[in-house]
Amino acid sequence: MNGIAHIAVLTLIALSAFYAVWFRDLLSSVVSLAIFSLLLSLEFFILQAPDVAIAEAAIGAGLSTTIYIIALRACKALRKNSGGDQI
Repeated sequence: MNGIAHIAVLTLIALSAFYAVWFRDLLSSVVSLAIFSLLLSLEFFILQAPDVAIAEAAIGAGLSTTIYIIALRACKALRKNSGGDQI
């Protein structure tokens, strides 16, 4: 049972990494990276490293995703204020 879960999580990790690169929309890529990070923390938990899993979930999925979304909003506000397609 543990082997099947391990293979399933690894497959989903590879799939979310592919979609993070494949999406043209940056917000979709950020969401895919957040899913990648959550799945990676689940993989660490399956590999019996709960301290690493908690750190990955908190920093990788939580903090990094928040910083990326704030940066995307700031770039969108800059583009709106500059009045065009300069960026």
